[in-house]
Amino acid sequence: MRWLAPAFALGVFATALVALAPATLADPFLARASNGRLRLAEAQGSLWSGSGWIEVRDAEGRAGVARRLAWRMLPAALLRASLVAEIQFDQAAKPFPVTLSLSRIDVADAAIDLPATALGLGLPRLAPFRLSGDLRVDIPHMSFGRDRVDGDARLQWRGAGSALTPVSPLGAYEMRFKASGPGMQVSLSTLEGPLQLDGNGTLSNSAPPSFVGTARVPAQNQEQLVPLFRLFAVERGAGIFELRLP
Repeated sequence: MRWLAPAFALGVFATALVALAPATLADPFLARASNGRLRLAEAQGSLWSGSGWIEVRDAEGRAGVARRLAWRMLPAALLRASLVAEIQFDQAAKPFPVTLSLSRIDVADAAIDLPATALGLGLPRLAPFRLSGDLRVDIPHMSFGRDRVDGDARLQWRGAGSALTPVSPLGAYEMRFKASGPGMQVSLSTLEGPLQLDGNGTLSNSAPPSFVGTARVPAQNQEQLVPLFRLFAVERGAGIFELRLP
C-alpha cells in the first residue's frame, strides 16, 4: 500500500492549510456562493477555529440581520475523510455539527433564532410588509448533495405581526420542510392566533418555488386586515384569501 504515505502527507498538509489560513478567507467564499446574500464580518481566528458575525443581506447587499457565529473543526472526523465543524450561533445557543464530505453537506441538531425581518430577506415580496416577531429554525437532520436534498426542518414564527396593521400579534405559525430527492415539500399551519393560515408548496433547484395557501380572517378583525390582504392575495369570500407563489 504505497499510496498510504503520500495520502497521509497530503492530509497533514491540507489540515495545516486549514488550521493556519485566516478566518477572513471565509467571507469572499460565502459572498460568491450566495451572490452576496451571506457575509462574514469581523472574522477572527482561523478557518480551523474562529468567530465573527454572519450577516444575511437583501438582494442589494445593504439591509440585513446579523448573528454572532463561532466555529471549530473536530480533528477526529479527518479519519473518516470528512470535515466536521462545530457551529454556534450566539453565545447562549447549543453548538451543532456541520459535516462536509466530497459528496454532500450534512447539518444535524441545529436550532437558530432570527428576527422575522429575515423572512423579507429570503422572500423579497414580503419585505414591504415590515414583518415583526421571532423566528425559530429547527433542523433535526438535513443533507445537501449535488442534485438532491434529504431530511426535514421546521420554522416557527411566533408573535407574528406587520407594521401595516394594528392587529398584533396576528398569531403563531409553523412551516415544515420535508426533502427527499431533487425537491422539498413545504406545509404551513397555524399554531394559535386570530389569523388562520394554511397551505402547501414545493421548493426545487430546477424550478421556481411554488406555494398555494389560504388565509382566514375572523369577522372581528376584517376591518383592519382585509385591506392588507387585498394588496397581495386573491379574495375568495368574506374574510377568505388565496395566497399563491409565484
